[in-house]
Amino acid sequence: MNRRDFALAVVAGTTAATLDVPAVRSAGVSAKNVVMVHGLYADGSSWSDVIVQLQANGLKVTSVQNPLTTFEDDVAAAMRALDMQDGPTVLAAHSYGGMIATQAGVHPKVVGLVYIAARAPDAGENYSALASRFPTPPASKGLVTVGNYLMLGEDAFLNDFANGVDPVKARELFAVQQLNVATLSPNARTTVAAWRTKPSWYAVSKQDRTIDPDLERFMAKRMTATTIELDSGHLSLVSHAPEVSGLIMKAVAAS
Repeated sequence: MNRRDFALAVVAGTTAATLDVPAVRSAGVSAKNVVMVHGLYADGSSWSDVIVQLQANGLKVTSVQNPLTTFEDDVAAAMRALDMQDGPTVLAAHSYGGMIATQAGVHPKVVGLVYIAARAPDAGENYSALASRFPTPPASKGLVTVGNYLMLGEDAFLNDFANGVDPVKARELFAVQQLNVATLSPNARTTVAAWRTKPSWYAVSKQDRTIDPDLERFMAKRMTATTIELDSGHLSLVSHAPEVSGLIMKAVAAS
């Protein structure tokens, strides 16, 4: 999917998909919108397979293109997308996007948070210090500096970041990898933790080589999230799109 054409894609579907969750219209729920935020080394198209399934369940979906320049810029992009929604919204996040959701999730339109192998820091918490309490994931060794930016080298991207993803799809995702400012991740700090006041769901990736699975379990337990575990690598939103879509739909149905 062309990244320029994809920016802030806002589309709606009308038929119910065959997910193991109720369709939006028949469930009689208030939320009908889902906003998604992606992580580092990716762009909004990483949600493509999930988007199609949510659309088929009658949801309006917005996938934000994070600028990955500063944490504040990324939060502002998510806030703009939330401002565009016409009612109650579930905010879903992958990887670093979890920090964005933790901050932006206090938006009054957000009624639920869904974390997919995502960071979920507490207010003011040093995420890097938290992560250092767990084994260093293999993907971290594959970072490449390009001027003032960072990216994942091809081997690390394919074998560690996208492990479990179809190789053809993994190479496609590598081709659209978005560079991030080198100081972005170490300097990011949330000032609030939306998961302390909003209901939360979490999908742990048991084969994750980018965020340690036990760190994911720790964060999910701390936020008392409704949690599932997937036998997937970091990109479960690609390799296990039906399960990820189902979890988001359950969050919608509970709102």
